[in-house]
Amino acid sequence: MDVVRSFVAIDLPAGVRAELTSLEEKLKARRHPFVKWVDPESMHLTLKFLGNVAADSMPQIVGAVSGVAPMHSPFKLQVADTGAFPNWQRPQVVWVGVGGELDRLNSLQKGLESVLSPLGFPPESRPFSAHLTLGRLRDRVTPDDRRRFAEFAQTVEFKTSLSFEVNAIRLMKSQLTPAGPIYSELAVARLGSC
Repeated sequence: MDVVRSFVAIDLPAGVRAELTSLEEKLKARRHPFVKWVDPESMHLTLKFLGNVAADSMPQIVGAVSGVAPMHSPFKLQVADTGAFPNWQRPQVVWVGVGGELDRLNSLQKGLESVLSPLGFPPESRPFSAHLTLGRLRDRVTPDDRRRFAEFAQTVEFKTSLSFEVNAIRLMKSQLTPAGPIYSELAVARLGSC
């Protein structure tokens, strides 16, 4: 059986990618070999990770995503401050937060959960937290290295007022390779009646 590793996301405009590239360059300046950085060209705002999906069920997923998108009108988001999961005391994932019309974003994300749940994709157990992943710390990082990285990362200034309009959501395919994931678009669903 053919499977497709997939997720639903919001694509980022070139200006946002450029800002994130600049931020990553600053964070990479200290050369922390235990951080696996995400290529800004492949960054996106994930709304729902689907995982490995049977290829023959993709039309149903496309239909669900295409059905929910027109029920939500376009809205504006902006990139915000940096942060870490679970926190800066023990960072595993370094990210940039998302601000703007978060009530509209959350409504869209909940709408996706509701149409995808009957197709076998249960809602996330954790609350949705809009973020753009910059990098992940590898598992075998010493507590001292983790602490030093966190201290440095928190000193890197990231101030931007860049906002962007969200007018579509995308169903994406993720192909894992040794050089990192390769993403390709499977379907686009426009928001609102545009």
